[in-house]
Amino acid sequence: MNRNVLISGASIAGPALAHWLGRHGFRPTVVELAPALREGGQAVDFRGEAHLTVLERMGLLPELRRLQTGGSPMRFVDARGRTLLNLPAEFAGGELEVLRGDLARVLHEHSAPWTEYLFGESIAGLTETSTGVRVEFRSGVSREFGLVIGADGLHSNVRRLAFGPEKDYVSHLGHYAATWHLPNDFGVCKGSVGYNAPGRLASVGADHRDPARAGAFFVFAAPELSYDRHDPDQQKRLIADAFSGLGWEVPRLLDSLRGATDLYFDSISRADVGTWSTGRVCLVGDAACGATIGGMGTGTAVVAAYVLAGELARARGDHRAAFTRYENRLRRYAEGCQAGGDRTGKFLAPSTATGIRLRNTLLSRRLLLNGMLRLFEKTSSTVALPDYPVGRSSVGS
Repeated sequence: MNRNVLISGASIAGPALAHWLGRHGFRPTVVELAPALREGGQAVDFRGEAHLTVLERMGLLPELRRLQTGGSPMRFVDARGRTLLNLPAEFAGGELEVLRGDLARVLHEHSAPWTEYLFGESIAGLTETSTGVRVEFRSGVSREFGLVIGADGLHSNVRRLAFGPEKDYVSHLGHYAATWHLPNDFGVCKGSVGYNAPGRLASVGADHRDPARAGAFFVFAAPELSYDRHDPDQQKRLIADAFSGLGWEVPRLLDSLRGATDLYFDSISRADVGTWSTGRVCLVGDAACGATIGGMGTGTAVVAAYVLAGELARARGDHRAAFTRYENRLRRYAEGCQAGGDRTGKFLAPSTATGIRLRNTLLSRRLLLNGMLRLFEKTSSTVALPDYPVGRSSVGS
């Protein structure tokens, strides 16, 4: 039953799900709006037994260890560049940190032998029939699939088409984040250095591959803004206005923003969906229960893909049984990880000078810092992972 599965999204959750579905004997197709795999991107991390166990069962762990960045230490300074707080590499980088683009490439390579990839395409309409889901693509092509899975992130197209408008499921958490690349004229060798003003963080970090390159990372507090997600010039103006008048290296960083061609700008938000499936359509990863930053979204997506594929195999394609068991196993775990994202903006950009000093003072105490690291690891591992038998070996294993 339902061996022909369409997955929307070729970032992390989509190819991870395709990998496992293929090994269980399904025929996955992945549709992705971008014309090709997205390269580069920010570093993503895995931490705790559950994340690493799934990567090991996928056969990816040795390859990802070869690609790991070594972590990203964070240093916070005052306007004169004097260090106020140092955070070790494992605070942001967990036990294994890799570039998002490297992870996407590895997942694509390990799923490609049994997956059809449709790049430069997207889903325009979904109609459930008695035997499957009729899918209308943006190109005008129409095909029928047994199941459709939304693995297309916080701003999921599948969720919008099958469940309703984004405003019903995505909540703004009071901050915005922006990243872009620039020449490394700041003397940053490893990790990042950042400067806070109340409600704002401006930071710059060394590129993990090219020491001549760097990445800017800005966070600022703001109520929900109305802007065009496809207009980078408008987004650049919003960032420049939010950081106008600040010292340290902020003016130089804003100068580099004017010519940036790879700006990422989005709200720090979370997705909450009452039920992760409707009929033959199901959500996985950030589309179901995501947070923009700090919600362990990458590790949770890989775990969720493993469980969803395993339950579909165990139910022999019976989506009603599989979708229910998948959600029952994962919801509490995913929500526990997601909760970390609620605090990310406040941690990175405290709203007052007192809040900035308090954060720096508390996290300078190694005992408290170690306690936070243990909490991260415990949260990421609070799920029982069934051992689902597979019929195919992992590529390269």
